This record gives sequence, structure tokens and C-alpha cells, in this order.
Amino acid sequence: MDQLIETIILGIIQGLAEWLPISSTGHLRLAEHIMGLDVPVLFDVALHVGTLIVVLFFFRREVWKMASALVHFDLESEDGKAVPLIIVGVIPTLVIGLILGTLTGGLFGDIVLIAIAFILCGSTLFAVRFSEERTEEIRYSTAIMMGVAQGLAILPGLSRSGLTIAVALLLGVKRRKAFSFSFLISVPAILGALAFTSFTQLAELAAAGLEWSELLAGVFAAILVGYCALKLLQKIIMRKKLYLFAFYCWTLGAVIILISGIL
Repeated sequence: MDQLIETIILGIIQGLAEWLPISSTGHLRLAEHIMGLDVPVLFDVALHVGTLIVVLFFFRREVWKMASALVHFDLESEDGKAVPLIIVGVIPTLVIGLILGTLTGGLFGDIVLIAIAFILCGSTLFAVRFSEERTEEIRYSTAIMMGVAQGLAILPGLSRSGLTIAVALLLGVKRRKAFSFSFLISVPAILGALAFTSFTQLAELAAAGLEWSELLAGVFAAILVGYCALKLLQKIIMRKKLYLFAFYCWTLGAVIILISGIL
């Protein structure tokens, strides 16, 4: 029963922090550290599947239109043009993700590095306050930059949604477009991460002693909380208040460093 409660808590954290620009991976690592858990990466990715379901439901109209355009090879329409943009954007995400996943290893659990990442994430979010919206168009260069940001967000403390939306806004993309494209580009990235970690770490999940019922409970919690968090984030972005999350990230990063005895 204790393990079931722990997975549900992690699912709630994932659903809340995945969409709000405060790094779900960073918060999961902190929660696991506080609760003394040693959870395999595959479990974290499984929780991301819950929030992926939320994205597909939330943007179901956009996804359906893009799928229809792709089936009919209609890449000239507005929906069709988004398909190659997403493909181009996700390439640097996969490359960076593979490199960081190979090089960093145990650094993913270093609390001080997570704190530094939170502070850097906060600084990026605060910069959005000075951005100017100029266009509804997502250029290939913009998609690539967003893909790079998404790849870097594999590091705990760097928010995927926060960085990708911030990059788009800083490049002059209007809020509504930045919001939707940020989450549409996350779909292939999450699917790729799930496929890779499933292939390489399925045995570790079994060794961790997690039952499928416990895993599903965590995923379900992530879905419920994630939908509410995504609706909240949409309202915050439309009101130009995204930069306010910078103060949370700065404060959390500073508190972690202080507690760790660095200062």
C-alpha cells in the first residue's frame, strides 16, 4: 500500500509540474530523494505517457487535422505545414537527448545541479517578460531552436514546456501559437523516449518491484492532474504571466543550495 501511495504522489507531481514551467523531472527527482526512492527512469517516462494522453486529448483537433493532412499528402495547408516543422524540431531533441542520456549518467540525481538548473530555467522564463509578439508563423529555425530547448530539458530542473514556450516567445512568436506548437512537438519526443527506455530498461522496472497496478495508478493520477494544469498554463500564458514562474524556480533553486550546505 505504501508503494501505491508513493506512485500516486509521483503521478500527481508529474501531472502538475509537467505542464507548469517548473520541471517535472526536477520535482520527481526531489520527491524521490525526499522519500528515499530509487525509481528507474522508465517509471518517469511511463508517467510522461499519462501527460502525453492529456496533450493528445487537449489538442485533439489540431492532431486530427495534421494526421488528415499527412494521410492526404497535403503539406501546403496550414495544418500540413506543421508536420515537417515538428519533424525538423524533434531531430535536435532526439540527438541532444541521446548525448545527454549517455554522458550525464548519475548527474541526473545530483541535487545541487538540479538547483542550478532551476535557477537557469527561472532566468529564461523571466526574459520572456521583455519579448515582443510579431508573428503567427513557426519557421524552421524556430522549430529547431525549440527542439534544442526540448532536448536540454532532459536535465532535471529545466522545464520542457517552459523552455520551448520561452524560446518561441523570445523569437517573436505569438502566445497562442507558441503554446500549441510547444506541446505538439512534445508528442514524438515522448514517444521516442518511451520506446528507447522501454527497450533498454524494462528489466530495471521489474527489478524495482513495481506492480503494473501501481504504475497505472501513477499514470492515471498524472492524467487527471495534468489536464487541469494544462488548462491553467493556457490561461497564464494568454495573460502574459509566464515570467512569474521565474520567482518560484529561483526560490526553489536557492533553497535547495542552502539546504545542501553549499552556501
